[in-house]
Amino acid sequence: MPLVTTKDQTQLYVKDWGEGRPVVLIHGWPLNSDSWEYQAVRLAEAGHRVVAYDRRGFGRSGQPFAGYDYDTMADDLDTVIRELDLKDTAIVGFSMGGGEVARYMSRHEGRNLRAAGLIASVAPGMLKSGDNPDGVTPDVFEGMKAGLRKDRPEFLREFFKSFYGNKVSDGVLHWSLMMAMQASPKATLDCVDAFGTTDFTGDMKAFDVPTLVVHGAKDETVPADPSGRRAAKLIGDKATLKEYDDAPHGLTATHADRLYEDLAAFLK
Repeated sequence: MPLVTTKDQTQLYVKDWGEGRPVVLIHGWPLNSDSWEYQAVRLAEAGHRVVAYDRRGFGRSGQPFAGYDYDTMADDLDTVIRELDLKDTAIVGFSMGGGEVARYMSRHEGRNLRAAGLIASVAPGMLKSGDNPDGVTPDVFEGMKAGLRKDRPEFLREFFKSFYGNKVSDGVLHWSLMMAMQASPKATLDCVDAFGTTDFTGDMKAFDVPTLVVHGAKDETVPADPSGRRAAKLIGDKATLKEYDDAPHGLTATHADRLYEDLAAFLK
């Protein structure tokens, strides 16, 4: 089933590979589902049904002018799970995708889930506040949007250097830019507000399934203190935190084998 239609008639491009217990992989900003390549193929080969879809506005999915808030995007995830009749499922979100995992847990009560994963995730929130003193100040996100409006290709080309911590080939950098430039410029802008300013603190109490939290200690894009480390504390006994000491943000590529092995072991 290559396309799933959401409540507002947006078509989502979906990959559905393999057979076995399902795992849904949710990509980060500003990429698409192809960015899970290193883990998706191997998980399917290992006996999982692997579902990965392009978020609305990104990749090969529809590009509506609105709907880039986490309530809508969690509803999109719910639509994918329902339309594909996925049960006993694990949902794993990378970076921005961790927000969909968190909001799905609360808004849809973790329906049909057996496990969750937060990989270099923005949850429980990036924005600096009294409750999140290690967070990111609003001017950072405003600067990102200004850069995107001025010269989106050049801004993203530079962005990916720190995203991957200069640990990947020129080929991966070029591939990432190609994925990013497939996205709607409106979605790219609106999602900066979504992942930058949404507070998922209240959603974290809804995590009542085993949850793998993976974060890079050298992540400059989504720092570990306000995100991965705080997520594990808020989830509590259900969380397993794994920190990669030398990993930047884009660890799906820089630490592809290690992440696959940790995911495979967790999903057993």
